[in-house]
Amino acid sequence: MDEQGGSGKTWTEEGSLQKVEKGTGHLEYRNVVRLCRDATRKARDPLEFNLARDVKDNKKGFFKYISSKRKIRENVGPLLNKVGALVMEDAEKAQLLNAFFASVFTAKAGPQESQTLEVRERAWR
Repeated sequence: MDEQGGSGKTWTEEGSLQKVEKGTGHLEYRNVVRLCRDATRKARDPLEFNLARDVKDNKKGFFKYISSKRKIRENVGPLLNKVGALVMEDAEKAQLLNAFFASVFTAKAGPQESQTLEVRERAWR
């Protein structure tokens, strides 16, 4: 074994590349996902059963669990725009993120492509 806990072989030497090419890597992944989902259900079901059974004696625990499941999490926090001002509105956040990802994930634009991008930006405003 090497210092990091591996066998010292690369992933191509262990046959992982062949598994991916044959599609068995995906099957192994799906099996692991299924096992994790089943384990989560097996852990959650007795907890929920006990909470429902003991609701008369333990109302605080029951309602604490219910309220934890009802919480809505904020997906995207405030962002800074080019000027440095905080953007709080969802539509403005979407425009900022769209502009950022468009600049990162597009190839170098030729004159026609950049003109099309400018037309799209005007349409969104």
